[in-house]
Amino acid sequence: MSNHHPVTAVLVVEDEPLVRMHGIDILKDAGFDVFEAADADEALLILGDGTEVHLLFSGVDMPGSMDGLQLAHLVHERWPHIHLLLTSGHHKLRDTEMPDAGKFVRKPWTSEALVRQVREFV
Repeated sequence: MSNHHPVTAVLVVEDEPLVRMHGIDILKDAGFDVFEAADADEALLILGDGTEVHLLFSGVDMPGSMDGLQLAHLVHERWPHIHLLLTSGHHKLRDTEMPDAGKFVRKPWTSEALVRQVREFV
């Protein structure tokens, strides 16, 4: 039995505003509570203030102090209950490269693919 809850709250971390809004719209339409951050530092502030998040959905390539893969590793260390879903249009990550049974979805993702990936984490 895993200690993971069904995913209802998703933190979207994406530095490209239009891509971020697109992902947020898709996830909200699918019934998820969605929080947003433009980079890893903003994401860590949201997580650090006790906001309940079940899944981190992050781009790999981001400006700032760390990229999405580094962020995923840090989130896994500090908040091991949070599921990890990374995305990129430039890199193809194998699931074995991800911490904690994280998943990877390639950009550009369709709304169906994104929602399916998120719902697989239960």
